[in-house]
Amino acid sequence: MRSYDDKFQRLSDLGAGDFAHLNGSLEEHFVGVYDLLVEWNAARPLQDAGLFHAAYGTSGFTDQMVSLDQRHLIAEIIGEEAEAIVYLYCSCDRDVFWPRIGVAEPLLFKDRFSDTELEPSQQQLREFCELTAANELQLAAADPSFADQYRAEFIDVFARMAPWLTLQATAYSRSVLRSTG
Repeated sequence: MRSYDDKFQRLSDLGAGDFAHLNGSLEEHFVGVYDLLVEWNAARPLQDAGLFHAAYGTSGFTDQMVSLDQRHLIAEIIGEEAEAIVYLYCSCDRDVFWPRIGVAEPLLFKDRFSDTELEPSQQQLREFCELTAANELQLAAADPSFADQYRAEFIDVFARMAPWLTLQATAYSRSVLRSTG
């Protein structure tokens, strides 16, 4: 049994279904994000957050696997620190926050659930950026047409995220997003 199987079973027990995703099942994508974070030597809470990174839906993936009122149950499965990373990731209003990264001072994060803004800590920024890179790059590596469609946007946003990304994430980004054409 893989170390994360029990966590997925517990998520399923909360009522999460098997959602389809761009390149297969959502579970396959979650495991792919987790695997990248492990490969990049991310801290354990960030790795676990990768397994559940879209549990509450995102601005790009609006299906909610579990409702926000079940946050405490997710925290019981992956820990409070990992759940806080998941919440931050899921709550991001990408249309507002992504353009601010590396440009705005102070850098304010827009929470799409509460419609509030906050100034994230440096640790929150590192975790958010690393998880964002793992998520988008897992999709891009698995689907060349996805990579082609979003290459310019990802090159731009990951360049602006560079102060908060690990060297491993930056190198993988360059490898995956290298133009093929």
